Amino acid sequence: MNKLVFANIEEFRDYEGQSLPLGDWITVTQEMINAFAEATHDFQWIHIDVEKAKQYSPFKAPIAHGFMSVSLLSKMLGDAIEVSSVKMGVNYGLNKVRFPHPVVVNSKLRLNGSIEKIETYGETGVKITWNCTVEIEGVDKPACVAEFVSLMFE
Repeated sequence: MNKLVFANIEEFRDYEGQSLPLGDWITVTQEMINAFAEATHDFQWIHIDVEKAKQYSPFKAPIAHGFMSVSLLSKMLGDAIEVSSVKMGVNYGLNKVRFPHPVVVNSKLRLNGSIEKIETYGETGVKITWNCTVEIEGVDKPACVAEFVSLMFE
Protein backbone atom coordinates (compact mmCIF):
# COMPACT_ATOMS: atom_id res chain seq x y z
CA MET A 1 0.00 0.00 0.00
CA ASN A 2 1.14 3.51 -0.70
CA LYS A 3 0.71 5.46 2.53
CA LEU A 4 -0.71 8.96 2.16
CA VAL A 5 1.64 11.47 3.79
CA PHE A 6 0.58 15.05 4.48
CA ALA A 7 2.89 17.79 5.77
CA ASN A 8 0.27 19.27 8.09
CA ILE A 9 -3.41 19.35 8.99
CA GLU A 10 -4.09 22.16 6.50
CA GLU A 11 -2.84 19.94 3.66
CA PHE A 12 -4.75 16.95 5.09
CA ARG A 13 -8.03 18.95 5.05
CA ASP A 14 -7.88 19.03 1.24
CA TYR A 15 -8.34 15.24 1.25
CA GLU A 16 -11.78 15.43 2.89
CA GLY A 17 -14.30 13.27 1.00
CA GLN A 18 -11.59 11.14 -0.61
CA SER A 19 -10.95 7.41 -0.44
CA LEU A 20 -7.94 5.98 1.35
CA PRO A 21 -5.62 3.53 -0.37
CA LEU A 22 -6.67 -0.09 0.17
CA GLY A 23 -4.90 -1.46 3.21
CA ASP A 24 -2.48 -4.33 3.38
CA TRP A 25 -3.88 -7.68 4.51
CA ILE A 26 -3.54 -8.55 8.21
CA THR A 27 -3.82 -12.22 9.19
CA VAL A 28 -5.91 -12.76 12.33
CA THR A 29 -4.15 -15.56 14.21
CA GLN A 30 -5.33 -17.61 17.17
CA GLU A 31 -2.61 -15.93 19.22
CA MET A 32 -4.12 -12.50 18.43
CA ILE A 33 -7.60 -13.75 19.35
CA ASN A 34 -6.32 -15.22 22.63
CA ALA A 35 -4.50 -11.98 23.49
CA PHE A 36 -7.69 -10.00 22.80
CA ALA A 37 -9.63 -12.39 25.05
CA GLU A 38 -7.06 -11.84 27.81
CA ALA A 39 -7.21 -8.06 27.42
CA THR A 40 -11.02 -7.90 27.43
CA HIS A 41 -11.79 -10.87 29.71
CA ASP A 42 -14.09 -12.26 27.02
CA PHE A 43 -13.32 -15.98 27.11
CA GLN A 44 -16.34 -17.30 25.20
CA TRP A 45 -15.45 -20.72 23.77
CA ILE A 46 -16.22 -19.72 20.17
CA HIS A 47 -13.11 -17.51 20.34
CA ILE A 48 -10.58 -19.47 22.36
CA ASP A 49 -11.46 -23.18 22.49
CA VAL A 50 -10.12 -24.55 19.21
CA GLU A 51 -11.31 -28.13 19.73
CA LYS A 52 -14.81 -27.16 20.85
CA ALA A 53 -15.10 -24.73 17.92
CA LYS A 54 -14.07 -27.48 15.49
CA GLN A 55 -16.79 -29.72 16.94
CA TYR A 56 -19.70 -27.34 17.63
CA SER A 57 -19.21 -24.12 15.68
CA PRO A 58 -20.94 -23.73 12.31
CA PHE A 59 -17.59 -22.28 11.12
CA LYS A 60 -15.64 -25.37 12.32
CA ALA A 61 -12.97 -23.06 13.75
CA PRO A 62 -12.68 -20.23 16.29
CA ILE A 63 -13.82 -16.74 15.28
CA ALA A 64 -12.38 -13.40 16.36
CA HIS A 65 -14.29 -11.12 18.69
CA GLY A 66 -16.32 -8.55 16.75
CA PHE A 67 -14.72 -5.75 18.72
CA MET A 68 -11.30 -6.99 17.66
CA SER A 69 -12.12 -5.78 14.13
CA VAL A 70 -12.96 -2.34 15.51
CA SER A 71 -9.77 -2.32 17.57
CA LEU A 72 -7.70 -2.90 14.44
CA LEU A 73 -9.04 0.30 12.85
CA SER A 74 -6.46 2.51 14.61
CA LYS A 75 -3.61 0.44 13.21
CA MET A 76 -5.19 0.21 9.76
CA LEU A 77 -5.77 3.97 9.58
CA GLY A 78 -2.25 4.63 10.86
CA ASP A 79 -0.90 2.42 8.08
CA ALA A 80 -2.97 4.35 5.50
CA ILE A 81 -2.17 7.95 6.37
CA GLU A 82 0.35 10.12 8.18
CA VAL A 83 0.15 13.82 8.98
CA SER A 84 3.77 14.74 9.73
CA SER A 85 3.01 17.77 11.92
CA VAL A 86 0.65 15.88 14.24
CA LYS A 87 1.95 15.54 17.80
CA MET A 88 -0.91 13.40 19.10
CA GLY A 89 -3.87 11.43 17.83
CA VAL A 90 -6.59 9.78 19.89
CA ASN A 91 -9.74 7.78 19.34
CA TYR A 92 -12.88 9.87 19.90
CA GLY A 93 -15.59 7.27 19.36
CA LEU A 94 -17.88 5.46 16.98
CA ASN A 95 -21.12 6.69 15.47
CA LYS A 96 -22.14 3.41 13.84
CA VAL A 97 -20.75 -0.13 13.99
CA ARG A 98 -21.94 -3.39 12.48
CA PHE A 99 -20.34 -6.85 12.21
CA PRO A 100 -21.92 -8.36 9.04
CA HIS A 101 -19.69 -11.46 8.89
CA PRO A 102 -17.59 -13.37 11.45
CA VAL A 103 -13.81 -13.47 11.14
CA VAL A 104 -12.66 -17.09 11.18
CA VAL A 105 -9.19 -17.68 12.61
CA ASN A 106 -6.42 -17.17 10.01
CA SER A 107 -8.65 -14.92 7.88
CA LYS A 108 -7.00 -11.91 6.27
CA LEU A 109 -8.47 -8.45 6.87
CA ARG A 110 -7.85 -5.07 5.25
CA LEU A 111 -9.27 -1.57 5.41
CA ASN A 112 -11.30 -0.04 2.62
CA GLY A 113 -12.04 3.46 3.87
CA SER A 114 -12.59 7.13 3.21
CA ILE A 115 -12.54 10.45 5.00
CA GLU A 116 -16.12 11.63 5.43
CA LYS A 117 -15.54 14.83 7.35
CA ILE A 118 -12.75 16.91 8.90
CA GLU A 119 -13.83 19.50 11.49
CA THR A 120 -11.87 22.00 13.57
CA TYR A 121 -11.43 20.80 17.14
CA GLY A 122 -10.03 23.29 19.64
CA GLU A 123 -7.14 25.55 18.70
CA THR A 124 -4.73 22.98 17.28
CA GLY A 125 -6.81 19.98 16.37
CA VAL A 126 -9.26 18.37 14.01
CA LYS A 127 -12.00 15.79 14.46
CA ILE A 128 -12.05 13.28 11.61
CA THR A 129 -14.99 11.06 10.72
CA TRP A 130 -13.79 8.00 8.82
CA ASN A 131 -15.99 5.59 6.85
CA CYS A 132 -14.39 2.20 7.45
CA THR A 133 -15.11 -1.18 5.92
CA VAL A 134 -12.96 -4.06 7.15
CA GLU A 135 -12.89 -6.56 4.30
CA ILE A 136 -12.25 -10.28 4.66
CA GLU A 137 -10.21 -11.83 1.86
CA GLY A 138 -12.42 -14.08 -0.26
CA VAL A 139 -15.68 -13.17 1.53
CA ASP A 140 -18.38 -10.95 0.04
CA LYS A 141 -19.60 -9.51 3.35
CA PRO A 142 -17.25 -7.38 5.46
CA ALA A 143 -16.10 -8.19 8.98
CA CYS A 144 -16.97 -4.70 10.18
CA VAL A 145 -18.53 -1.52 8.89
CA ALA A 146 -17.98 1.51 11.11
CA GLU A 147 -18.15 5.26 11.21
CA PHE A 148 -15.07 5.90 13.32
CA VAL A 149 -14.16 9.28 14.81
CA SER A 150 -10.67 10.35 15.88
CA LEU A 151 -8.84 13.51 16.89
CA MET A 152 -5.47 14.85 15.71
CA PHE A 153 -3.54 17.70 17.28
CA GLU A 154 -0.58 19.71 15.96
